[in-house]
Amino acid sequence: MIIDYAKIYVKAGDGGEGAVAFRREKYVPKGGPSGGNGGNGGSIIFVADGNLSTLLDFKYKRKIVAENGVAGGNSLKDGRAGKDVIIKVPPGTVVKDADSGKVLLDLDEVGKEVVFIKGGMGGKGNSNFATPTNQTPRYAQPGKPGKEMDIILELKLIADIGLVGFPNAGKSTLISVVSAARPKIADYPFTTLEPNLGIVKYKDYKSFVIADIPGIIEGAHVGKGLGHKFLKHIERTKILLILIESTVEDPQKEFDVLMKELSEFSEVLKEKTKVIAFTKSDLLAEDEKKKLTGMKIKGYDNKIFVISAVAQEGITNLLDYLWNSLKT
Repeated sequence: MIIDYAKIYVKAGDGGEGAVAFRREKYVPKGGPSGGNGGNGGSIIFVADGNLSTLLDFKYKRKIVAENGVAGGNSLKDGRAGKDVIIKVPPGTVVKDADSGKVLLDLDEVGKEVVFIKGGMGGKGNSNFATPTNQTPRYAQPGKPGKEMDIILELKLIADIGLVGFPNAGKSTLISVVSAARPKIADYPFTTLEPNLGIVKYKDYKSFVIADIPGIIEGAHVGKGLGHKFLKHIERTKILLILIESTVEDPQKEFDVLMKELSEFSEVLKEKTKVIAFTKSDLLAEDEKKKLTGMKIKGYDNKIFVISAVAQEGITNLLDYLWNSLKT
């Protein structure tokens, strides 16, 4: 099961305190200040790891604290810096402030590495404060505390094309035919209970990624059904492939409901390029297929496809069109 949300506490390491010390050597009865500086605290670093695909680790580890810097020593010895903590997350993870919901970081590329919170600076030892009028300072700086905060990790899958449709529209069947993904498929609504990613092997060693999310129903943007929880996973896609069953009585109404749910959830989804494909064409006569191909859908001015994943009808033309659209 994919875990796409986690709330955790993170804290950078505190800086080590500077030392108050003086030289105590033979024949040097009044040695000068020799307190070393404290080490810097460890930082919190995020890395987008291509080997990860879920936030499951953070279900069990919700408190992450970097190491504190070590205090300075005598003989001008500086303290060791605290060890950084590297937090590995799946590509597509967004880091938000738990209180305000503000996006602080977007790890949208594999290998992306960002210092999220720098460790606290170490304090200066008393050797830094000697002056002509005060040659034996008995003061050293304390280390600065590391910043701490509660954050939300939210995973948004990275894909080129997102499949959108009502439950049982044929999304899972399509992704299983055009890619190596093997989602659960059955003849009842809400077969898909979590997102699926499929890599489509296109011509001449080319490929693109399709994301399948649970079916959308009217009211999804306010929490009805399952689709609302996963709509965020198609916000990064370039194209939304709208799948509508070819046997529905009112295709226009289905399209309008889907568009309303997308636009109510996110302005980003509203502005995406959309392509309509009528599914399960193997259930239709030839004249019915032609009628759907030439149908005018209000609010849509792109090409309409009529396909059957089971019978492999229209799939090649659809993939060609999607590939060319991705490249423009």
